[in-house]
Amino acid sequence: MILVVDDEKNIVDIISYNLKKEGFEVRQAFDGKSGLELALEADPELVLLDIMMPEMDGFEVCRRIRENNNNVPIIMLTARVEEVDKIMGLEVGADDYVTKPFGVKELMARVKANLRRREMDNEEQNGDILVFGELVINLSLYEIRRSKQIIELTRREFDLLKYMALQNNQVFTREALLADVWGYDYLGDPRTVDVTIRRLRMKLEVDPDNPKYILTRRTVGYYFVGKDDC
Repeated sequence: MILVVDDEKNIVDIISYNLKKEGFEVRQAFDGKSGLELALEADPELVLLDIMMPEMDGFEVCRRIRENNNNVPIIMLTARVEEVDKIMGLEVGADDYVTKPFGVKELMARVKANLRRREMDNEEQNGDILVFGELVINLSLYEIRRSKQIIELTRREFDLLKYMALQNNQVFTREALLADVWGYDYLGDPRTVDVTIRRLRMKLEVDPDNPKYILTRRTVGYYFVGKDDC
């Protein structure tokens, strides 16, 4: 089931119609408070979430979903084109964003890509553990520990870390990470990667300004460094 949360009924109707054509079950909410309640109670496979809504804006809805340790994929829908708004959505835990007005085909592609990524994650076999010194990545439990302390990551942060850790010491451009981790030829801003990397460093690194695990290769991109002790 896909949850669509937007206070503009005509947009909800258009999105719902096209999702149903693709075979998805759809639930609807027209304000942030109702959307949050459905997201936490109805266990959707994915949430399409507007930013500017009555009762509670989309940023707050997204933040509260993540506070409940719910890693459902969240795509934010926004008419606001300012870069700071897009970055804020990623900062509070959104996986993706689409700017209004959007094409239906693009939106459906984003939905399917995020769902495919979730299905791939669910197919991970039990017992897959990567150890890099004091950092332990449990691929099956989606659990990260540093010095035995659990580190809470969003689904996208975990996906990015897993992808880079499995290819230790390989340098990736922003564009390559967008295509491989986000799951499609990404049409958004490459700064999406920068924001997610910054969040990961804040959570993983003892000193985020002098990272040990996720490093930058100037003019090229990012790479993960760690001695695999498995």
